[in-house]
Amino acid sequence: MNSSTTISAELALRLVVPGRSTVPLLATVEYAASDPYALRVAFHVGNNEPVEWIFARELLTHGMARMVGDGDVQVWPGPMDGNRLLNIGLSSPFGDALFEAPLAPLADFLHRTFEIVPPGRETEFVDIEAELDDLLWPS
Repeated sequence: MNSSTTISAELALRLVVPGRSTVPLLATVEYAASDPYALRVAFHVGNNEPVEWIFARELLTHGMARMVGDGDVQVWPGPMDGNRLLNIGLSSPFGDALFEAPLAPLADFLHRTFEIVPPGRETEFVDIEAELDDLLWPS
């Protein structure tokens, strides 16, 4: 098992603007076996540096079937019409945002993460000694 494996994908999302239509934007999602519980998502919003969030992989996985999440991040399935979507709600001290993500490309990406680190086997990819060193003896 190789904990140095990293994969990424670009997703075309839509930012839902209240009282207006949606605004298309690009996000890059990344998964690293060395951090097996997390997905990093960089939202590309204009010419500035991307806005990055870290999500639990399990949160997005379970959010495909039902509403999940407490606090800053909530995920739930969109309408069951022909355009299957995943809703991602983010909240921060700077404001709230709602994104619609097409379900198929996100599901494909999650499937690729499961090939690298199968669900339930994440602990096999965590270097407990290194994590403890970082916590107890910060550099």
